Amino acid sequence: MAATLEVNYFSTFWLKKINSIVEVEDTTGAADASVSTVITLKVANINVGAGQVVTNPTTPFPGAPVVTVLSVASNNQTITIDSAQPVVNNDVITFTGRAGNAYIPQDFTAVDADDWYIEEARIRGGYNNTTVDYGVKAYIVEDTFKQQHRISSLIYSGIFNSRTGVNNTNQFSVSKDITRSADPANGSIQKLYAEDTNLIIFQENKVSRALIDKDAIYSAEGNASITSSLQVIGQIVAYAGEYGISTDPESFAVYGYRKYFTDKKRGAVLRLSRDGMTEISSYGMHDFFRDELSSATKIIGGWNMYTKDYILSVQGPTVGALPTDPVTYTGYKTLSFDEGVLGWTSFSSYKPNQILSLNNLFYTFNSGKLYQHYLGNYAQFYGATYNSDVTIILNSEPSVVKNFKTINYEGAIGWELESMTASSSDQTLPIGKFVFQDNLASLENQIWSNTFKRKEDKYFANLINNSPATSGEILYGADMSGIKGFWSTVKMKLDNLVYPTTKKELFSVSTETVESSY
Repeated sequence: MAATLEVNYFSTFWLKKINSIVEVEDTTGAADASVSTVITLKVANINVGAGQVVTNPTTPFPGAPVVTVLSVASNNQTITIDSAQPVVNNDVITFTGRAGNAYIPQDFTAVDADDWYIEEARIRGGYNNTTVDYGVKAYIVEDTFKQQHRISSLIYSGIFNSRTGVNNTNQFSVSKDITRSADPANGSIQKLYAEDTNLIIFQENKVSRALIDKDAIYSAEGNASITSSLQVIGQIVAYAGEYGISTDPESFAVYGYRKYFTDKKRGAVLRLSRDGMTEISSYGMHDFFRDELSSATKIIGGWNMYTKDYILSVQGPTVGALPTDPVTYTGYKTLSFDEGVLGWTSFSSYKPNQILSLNNLFYTFNSGKLYQHYLGNYAQFYGATYNSDVTIILNSEPSVVKNFKTINYEGAIGWELESMTASSSDQTLPIGKFVFQDNLASLENQIWSNTFKRKEDKYFANLINNSPATSGEILYGADMSGIKGFWSTVKMKLDNLVYPTTKKELFSVSTETVESSY
């Protein structure tokens, strides 16, 4: 960030010391023997000047290099050149001017009073001459001149005038107060977002807004009154809530007046809207984000214009690596938040590098390539096909130990029961998908197979116990039907390799239960 400098303006003279400028001429001189960057002439030669080209016609320099005079000592005999060259005693050295340079500046001479020059702020400054003012010069005093890194400050430049084409965006006037600082205790500024006439400032530990071209005047009661101001960046007002964006500005997404982002330090996903800050991770996902965000190394967010969802991809080597992980892939978790139901609706199998929406279409980047979603085969991401699965909890009458006897679902053909486990650790055998039968023999086989049976456009199956024996049990496993527990976890799966182009929806999953005999 740039420093604020104290500037004094004046319209007067600038007294400066410059190098003497004299006309140099081609000249020669005999030199003493040497092999170095110093040539010593036999006799002083006042016509030798810095910048001249040096040649030795008597004993040519090896390789015919271009040798240049760097400086001439005050004795006009000791001459420093830019590369060491051999000189034989009494060699006649030639000094010629450089092409296109009739005048070569000599080294500054401290005793030469004529080296002082006066520069005016006007093109002509003679007595009674017409003056043409080309502006004032700035005199800057900076006692501690050094580069500064201000992590919590803002600065603005000149503007681009689209009507005239004048572009002043590269100008930062040091004569004006063009900086505004947020509270450095809240960490560095990670993200800026312009909304209407406000500038939203996302720091690591705080979110604030800066008033643009206006300022706030507070009454004795603490009420704010907004007034117009000539100040570009007005007062910075913090939003309520101790939340920030940490160091993950990539998690930011916006739709309308809603801004979405994550606070990794506090394990929260947040929405900033006109009603203030809301922790949307508390909508059924508090524990998940508390655990996953802390181990994330990259957090990517974006708005899905196609489905009107906030997409969040939490990525890291240990993300999703928990034994109870409801999604089989590890190293990342990509989720969708739906404002319509105020909840996190699903996990997705893709791992994006960037997320964007354009013209109501949804795109992601992966490995340097751009992909359009909702196009082509179902559940195919970045060239790989994934299975679809839904995990739900069945828990009617929570305080009653139940015997889960059957399972049924409403939806399209093709769904399977991959697993079902009760709170008592009882589990069932997997149940295959319903297969339409077109002859009697295959129908007989289906009757005795462990698959879903179709009845009046619903799909039913008995639950065959697959639990190991415990102490005191006489019948267990496949000799029993149903599983016992307070609740059960059900995972339904769809093989998208079998149905790559067909939409297969799942509307509901239910079960028949009876009270357990304990």
